[in-house]
This record gives sequence, C-alpha cells and structure tokens, in this order.
Amino acid sequence: MNAVATAAALSLPISLCKSSKLNVRKVAGLQGVRGGFRVVAVFGEEGELVDKKSLWGPLFDVEDPRSKAPQFKGKFLDANQALEVARYDIQYLDWRARQDLLTIMLLHEKVVEVLNPLAREYKSIGTLKKDLAGLQEELAQAHRQVHISEARVATALDKLAYMETLVNDRLLQDRNTTEIPETASPPSTSAQSLDAARRKVPRKSLKVSGPVQPYHPRLKNFWYPVAFSADLKDDTMMPIDCFEEPWVLFRGKDGKPGCVQNTCAHRACPLHLGSVNEGRIQCPYHGWEYSTDGKCKKMPSTRMVDVRIRSLPCFEQEGMIWIWPGDDAPDAILPSLLPPSGFVVHAEIVMELPVEHGLLLDNLLDLAHAPFTHTSTFAKGWSVPSLVKFLTPASGLQGYWDPYPIDMEFRPPCIVLSTIGISKPGKLEGQSTQQCTTHLHQLHVCLPSTTKKTRLLYRMSLDFAPLLKQVPFMQYLWRHFAEQVLNEDLRLVVGQQERMINGANVWNWPVSYDKLGVRYRLWRDAVERGAKQLPFSKSV
Repeated sequence: MNAVATAAALSLPISLCKSSKLNVRKVAGLQGVRGGFRVVAVFGEEGELVDKKSLWGPLFDVEDPRSKAPQFKGKFLDANQALEVARYDIQYLDWRARQDLLTIMLLHEKVVEVLNPLAREYKSIGTLKKDLAGLQEELAQAHRQVHISEARVATALDKLAYMETLVNDRLLQDRNTTEIPETASPPSTSAQSLDAARRKVPRKSLKVSGPVQPYHPRLKNFWYPVAFSADLKDDTMMPIDCFEEPWVLFRGKDGKPGCVQNTCAHRACPLHLGSVNEGRIQCPYHGWEYSTDGKCKKMPSTRMVDVRIRSLPCFEQEGMIWIWPGDDAPDAILPSLLPPSGFVVHAEIVMELPVEHGLLLDNLLDLAHAPFTHTSTFAKGWSVPSLVKFLTPASGLQGYWDPYPIDMEFRPPCIVLSTIGISKPGKLEGQSTQQCTTHLHQLHVCLPSTTKKTRLLYRMSLDFAPLLKQVPFMQYLWRHFAEQVLNEDLRLVVGQQERMINGANVWNWPVSYDKLGVRYRLWRDAVERGAKQLPFSKSV
C-alpha cells in the first residue's frame, strides 16, 4: 500500500467525529481556480473552531511505531518475518500520513484566520441570527396586533358612518339622502345586528340628475369673490355673470370698486361695451353715465331724469373683490382667503368653464381620481393606493387625505382651499403635510355664473422658492399648467353634465372617499331648504 492509498483510507475515520460530538454547523471555504486549493474551516455549535485536542485526538493521537519496529538488518527473512516488517511499515506510513494531514489542517486554520473574515466573526453572526429570529417573531406578533387594531378602528368608523346616515336622512327629510360608508361594524355591535340595522335603513343616493335647476334665491345670500383686485384697473370694466344675471365691475372716482347691472336703463345696451369716464361707466349707445351705486349721473342730448339701475354691495379685501348678490342684508364681515403665514402668492388666474359650478366643486373636492385622470400632469407616476380616505371631524367641512399629504377644506358658499405637502418635485410619498418641508397652497373659487358656466378664480401660493415670482413670464407658465390640469378634468365633468341633463344621476353610489363632496351637497341642500341650522357647521 502506497502513501496515497493510505491517505485516501484515512478519509474514513472522519466519521469518528460523530462519536466525539462534533457538530458541523458551517463550512466556510475559499475555492481557487480549478485544480487549485480549497481552504476549509470546521465550526462547532456556536461557530467556534473545533478544539483539535478534544475532537481530533482519536484521529491523530497515534503513537510513533518506529521505536517498536523489528531489527532484521543483514539477515535473511522468512515469510513471517517479512510480514512483520511489512505490517510495521504500514503502521509507520499511517502514522506519517496522519501527522502530515494534521499539519495541513493546522495550516488551513491559520489561512482561514487570515483570509476568511467569516471564520473570525462567525460567533457574532450566529448570535445576530438568533437575535434576528427573535425580532422576526416579535415583528410578526406586532403585525397581528396591528391587524386587530385596524379591524377595531374600521368597525368604529362603520358605526360612525351608520349614525351619520341617520343624521343625513333627518337633514334631507323626505328627499333622497346618502349614506357615507366606511367599512365594518363597531366592537360593541355584532355583525348580525349591524346587518339588521342596515336592512331597516336602506341605502340611498343623492339625487343630482335631470336638467340643471335654476339656482335657489337662498344660495345668493353669501359674499362671493368675483375678481382679483390686480385685474380691475382704473378706467377699465370687467363683465361677469352671476346667478344667470349680467353684471359689470368698475372703479369709481375714489378708486373703490362697484358692481352694477350690465344693462343700460335706456335701451338695454350692454354697458361693458362702453367706457369709464371719471369714475362713471358710460353707455356706448347714447352716452348715459352711471356711478358705482347704479344712479344715472348724465344724460346727454336730453333733459335729466331720475334713473337708476341695480347695483350690488361690493367691497375689496385682501386682493379680492366681493359682491353680495342676495336679497337679505349682507353679513357685516367678509371672510378671509389669504394663504397661511409664510406663503407668497405666485399666480392669480381667472377662467370661464362650460360646466355647472356644483359639478366643478364635486370634482375639486375629490382627490381619489387623480391617479386615473391627471396622468399627464401633477399625478404622473402616482401609484394607486389600495384604499383612499378623507378624514374629517364629525361636524366639519375640512380634513385631510390618506394616503396623500393634502389638507383640504370646503368653505361656503363655493370655495375650495387645499395645502399640499411636497417632499420631492411631482412626488407624493404618503406623509402628512406637517411632515413635509415645502408646501403648495391653492385657492379655487367656483362662482355660479349660469347653470352651465362657472367663473373660476385660482390663486397659487408657495412657502419656498420666492425667486420664482421674479422670473419673467412665470405667470403664463403657471396658467399653462393650470389649464392642462383643468382640461383633464373638464372632458370628464362636461360629459357628466351632458348625461345628467339627460337624466343620469351623478351621485348614484357614494363611497368613503366621496365624504367631502357629499357633505357639500348636504350643506347646499340644507341652504336651499332654508334650514335653521346648517349641517357640518362649527356650531353643530
């Protein structure tokens, strides 16, 4: 038997390691190119290198047979003696091979220690794996607890939605109402009892269908913003429509704005086709002149008579011009529409849109449509959340979106305010507005011009990049972007309007993210009915 065969035979005793309680947990190696070398480290239970004295002893602790070898030098050996010599030669070769193998393994240990960081740090990695396994179990338990909490919150929200439905039914009396759903039943109410309650109160829908009805006079008894102050210059006029009636704005001799009927008392000529002379608007037909209170001050070529055209209470505040189109006495205080502190106004834009103002308000109060409608503008690249909610107080017309970092408010009678948190340009990352460092504030005023036309006033403010306001022609860029966004909405809302006129109901099936739009409709219905207490007001 040669030395190679002996070394091969020595691979069999490695099974003795089992009897020595060697637990091979990990083998780390450094494999070279084919035909090269392999570095192997053997690790125990906790990742330490196996103690060669205790585990390798049975394999390598073999006595050197040379001291016991028979001495037959110079003698002729018989068969038995020759076998005895051969037997001791084999023992020596076995001992020598074991010693060489031990030397190689010890050298391998040194190489592993130098070249293999895993061997040096295996103990900490093993401990880390144990810690990670514990953390994973804790995380799984936390996930289970979160799911339980979510279910409890969902059931509470559903109970609130059910109670809100009953209130809405009371508000709308014998007219159609809506239920604003959330999700499940309250912890204190079984699913069976809630289902029974729902069967008793059938689901209803808002009734917004058929030809657009004339505006109710009660809806006129509010202050309405109709223009930005910067757009009404001295000696100029601004024609507007409000509640199906034509009006014209201009500044008097004292610089204060006025709003008068856009129809001359003489021959019903549109006054805005004329001019403003010394704070009076002059009819282009026969030159009759009217002051901001509607009184005719001059009648050329004829004897002066007492003539007056209708005028509306008109005031200017915080860069906006307001009118009161109703018959009731106007409120003593005009609301404030200034952006929050720290914001700078960057753009003020006015547009005339071919849609009824209520449908436009419905659209502005709904953000869940953005990932599907505004895919070419501000919502490009937005993901579609699995659930979109608008969270608002039980009695309120303001709240915030989840998961979008947007705070929103409907402010009667036709105003939408929103503050958008911006983390990265064009990105919404599900943070709250308070967590974002930069913000965009928007004001939308939807003036009811006619039943098929809305005058939209849009104001945009930023709390960052103040130098943008100084960039030439920036106003035109903002307007272009605003028009792009609105055009994405208009093709849908105009289509809604066409179908509504033909009898379709645009509020057939309200869901949870429709909450603010539904509340606007309930508020408007209560106003038109003359309710003593309007819903969702702070005093409710």
